[in-house]
Amino acid sequence: MSNSHRQMHLGVFVLGTGNHHAGWRYPGAADSFLSLKGIQTIAATAERGKFDLLFLGDGLAAKMGDHPSFLVRFEPITMLAALAATTTHLGLGATASTTYNEPYNVARLFASLDHLSSGRAAWNAVTSSGPAAGSNFGRIHPAHDARYEVADEFVDVVRGLWDCWDDGAVVANRETGRYVDESRVRALDHVGRFFQVKGPMTTARCPQGRPVIIQAGSSEPGLELAARTAEVVFSVVQDLAEAQAAYQALKSRLHRFGRTPSDVALLPGVMPIIGRTDAEARDKLNTLQSFLGPTSALTMLSGRLGMDVSGFDPDDLVPDLPLPDTSHGFARAMLSKARRERMTWRDLSNLTGAARGHWVICGTPAHIADTLQEWFEGDAADGFNILPAYFPQAFDEFVDEVVPILQERGLYRRDYTGTTLRDHLGLPRAPNLLFD
Repeated sequence: MSNSHRQMHLGVFVLGTGNHHAGWRYPGAADSFLSLKGIQTIAATAERGKFDLLFLGDGLAAKMGDHPSFLVRFEPITMLAALAATTTHLGLGATASTTYNEPYNVARLFASLDHLSSGRAAWNAVTSSGPAAGSNFGRIHPAHDARYEVADEFVDVVRGLWDCWDDGAVVANRETGRYVDESRVRALDHVGRFFQVKGPMTTARCPQGRPVIIQAGSSEPGLELAARTAEVVFSVVQDLAEAQAAYQALKSRLHRFGRTPSDVALLPGVMPIIGRTDAEARDKLNTLQSFLGPTSALTMLSGRLGMDVSGFDPDDLVPDLPLPDTSHGFARAMLSKARRERMTWRDLSNLTGAARGHWVICGTPAHIADTLQEWFEGDAADGFNILPAYFPQAFDEFVDEVVPILQERGLYRRDYTGTTLRDHLGLPRAPNLLFD
């Protein structure tokens, strides 16, 4: 498909009351994430903006001493099941760990969500970068590459379980009394290095064939898993050249797995700070930054880099550091930017505090649209994962002021043309690998 016919894909990343570390303190911002009405309002705004996807991140450990709003949140699948009843087109995605779950449970959860939403479910397969999670499961957190070895098999088992039921297996014939055509149901009989799973599940074939798989790893094992299995990839980048390189690195791998560039949508995370003027947008960002506590940004930066940075002089330049055994994507993007721009520890901690290491654009709606268009048309992205600093106003501003500009330029849909998440992504219904 030529660039002239491409259209952006947009997701909204819902993390607590907002993606800025202290966004909940902004005047008028929501200050509770334990509200069904609040998340329903966000979902309604996303659907009004014709977004492909609403995405809920998750964490398996509460890190006290640092107080972002996303410290307190619901289990995501429960919340998305509730949203399935109040939305009609919006994709519903959530994180589930391959390190601290079982494939059968994950397969069943997301298959159920796909049925409840009539084909709008997506699973973000993560290995869980935070070692604190292990203490909640009575386990020692595995090393990075070991986690990906498990994840590689885990994803295959989940996909296999989704394919154990063929289309038409449920016949429900009242005359014969036959409910299931057993010839259209198979056991998986998986015996691997890490898992033994017989199958089938107790959930029939999904409306999408299989739920959409999301991946966000940028390490070598993460990129391989994404190229082989994912339909959506979230990325962490800070500038155009870096984003273009990441885009090419992913797309160039796909052919080895019999896939084409259009089979995977790469969506960098971006926090738009919008004002009527550039100066007003900068003032808004400065206000948000003023809410950060003296240690909150340093605490988050330490987590991203996998080391305690509180002992460094904040005005010293960030030195060359090895990649940590945590989240390679965040660490690589931040350390690369620090070297490129000769940033101090204070600069880097402020950047992390704003959007947890994600890209921040600050300016008028037209400036935001211009920048997104430049990245999209410059083969740096297939769309964007929007990270509002706080809800609901910051997200309303993007939908009401930036989306119409993108629509007028022919870069973004004016209405949904299908009902499933795969429809929105321009993907066919997933084939059944066990039956087709």
